[in-house]
Amino acid sequence: MKYTKLGRTGTKVSRICLGTMNFGPRTSEEESHRIMDRAVEMGINFFDTANRYGFDLETGLTESIIGRWLGRSGKRDEVVLATKYFGPMGPGANDEGLSVYHMQAAINASLTRLQTDRIDLYQMHHIDRGLPHPKSPKSYIDGNLENLVYPGHLKPGTSWEEIWQGYAQLVNAGKVLYAGSSNFAAWNIVQANERAAARHMLGLVTEQSKYSLMTRDVELELVPACREYGVGIIPWSPLGGGALAGRAHDDGTGRRSGRTYDEQTEKRLAAFTDLAKEIGEEPPVVALAWLLHNPVVTAPIIGPRTVDQLESAVRAIDVKLDEATLARLDEIFPGPGDQAPEAYAW
Repeated sequence: MKYTKLGRTGTKVSRICLGTMNFGPRTSEEESHRIMDRAVEMGINFFDTANRYGFDLETGLTESIIGRWLGRSGKRDEVVLATKYFGPMGPGANDEGLSVYHMQAAINASLTRLQTDRIDLYQMHHIDRGLPHPKSPKSYIDGNLENLVYPGHLKPGTSWEEIWQGYAQLVNAGKVLYAGSSNFAAWNIVQANERAAARHMLGLVTEQSKYSLMTRDVELELVPACREYGVGIIPWSPLGGGALAGRAHDDGTGRRSGRTYDEQTEKRLAAFTDLAKEIGEEPPVVALAWLLHNPVVTAPIIGPRTVDQLESAVRAIDVKLDEATLARLDEIFPGPGDQAPEAYAW
């Protein structure tokens, strides 16, 4: 295994992050435990989850599965454990969002489910705009957004002053080591870390973003902002929702199963598969290796449903893509071409 810094911190994490969203809904607890056992054997020490994972089956189920594994294996101190909060964990008005009120309830519930006394990387799952999460039942407002009556002179959502006060409390209590974000815009990263610096806090050290060969929008502004602030990018959906896994890896149960794409996308995927074959690698390995060539990327999140998928993905850390291959990948999946404003101006 290869390791790198967790953002700009001194903590070292594996170049592959084990994503656990499938644990429970798609992967049995027994198989999930086998995946975690094998991950640690292979040197993966970076696990990511979220308090909502488990979804309709049982909100929080994934954390509970991980917690039972941590309790059984005794490997808590071998893992850098990351989870997230923001989404609805109940029907109440304060069961979602980034407020200190919800933060305290969410962290305590996650600690209980995960059977641990600390979260190493506590991530905000989304910026707080003061609106209910898309999955919120909205029962507390009878499903009517007009029943959210905010003062006109105050911005909706949770202020950075409140958020960083809450994180300071968690850090001081030993419940959290580092703060991270997910699905933030570049200006959210800048604002968050400037407000943190004003409080003499470390601020965000990582950002989880949707990033793959198929989705390169973040290269315009987010990647430069993270590079400037020493925020490590943790790409989620690094295989483009399964599209970059290749048809040979579609076992009929994955997210790509039965999915079709427009003609241009199908041509790009076919060209990508051909390129992978030419260089003697599997498509998903090439897709992950491409992300690992970006120095701002800490570790892509992989979400294996089986041990075999895990072992295949880990091979990416040893794949070196030459300049010609990287150029061909740019031709197949063009990005913005440069950072802003050079990408569209001068």
